[in-house]
Amino acid sequence: MKTGKLRFFLGVCSFLFGIFTLAAQTEGQGAEISDTYRRIRLGMDIEAVKKQLLADGIFGYRGDRDVSLLPAPNKALIETAGASFIERSWFQFHDGNLYIMTFKLNPERIDYYSVFSALLEKYGEPAILNPLKAVWNDERVTLSLERPLTVKYVDAQMFGELMEASGTEQAASDMLREMFISEF
Repeated sequence: MKTGKLRFFLGVCSFLFGIFTLAAQTEGQGAEISDTYRRIRLGMDIEAVKKQLLADGIFGYRGDRDVSLLPAPNKALIETAGASFIERSWFQFHDGNLYIMTFKLNPERIDYYSVFSALLEKYGEPAILNPLKAVWNDERVTLSLERPLTVKYVDAQMFGELMEASGTEQAASDMLREMFISEF
């Protein structure tokens, strides 16, 4: 296997391991994890998110030109520049509902330790803590602070359903592949 493919494969495995670890670690959390950032809440429909982005000056949202359809069915993405503390933001939708919010923060205006300290005070000890990220979660929301300086809110239930569906689709694809090969 070529080096690039091996790195990609190992990266995907590491990502999936982290997600499955998140699902298993829900005890020991502080307050309920917030599903809202600046009046934008996980589960909102795309039109409501657009309206909030236009109303909030911290986001550089310019309207529909910032919305992209992703190469998968029923998925859309709003990517927008930020102002001040936020460099860029991404809002991912499935079936028209927001399920991931990602904020790349400006390291010249804010630092990892300050954000980590605020989240630690608000939510208690993270479920996962390593040199790359800190993760807080409950049955509804996964909140991660990743290095160098990115904050993510994930609808845990929707993400789990999408991962399960992805695994089912992959298993069916693998079975069809094996059936095809066995015909030779």
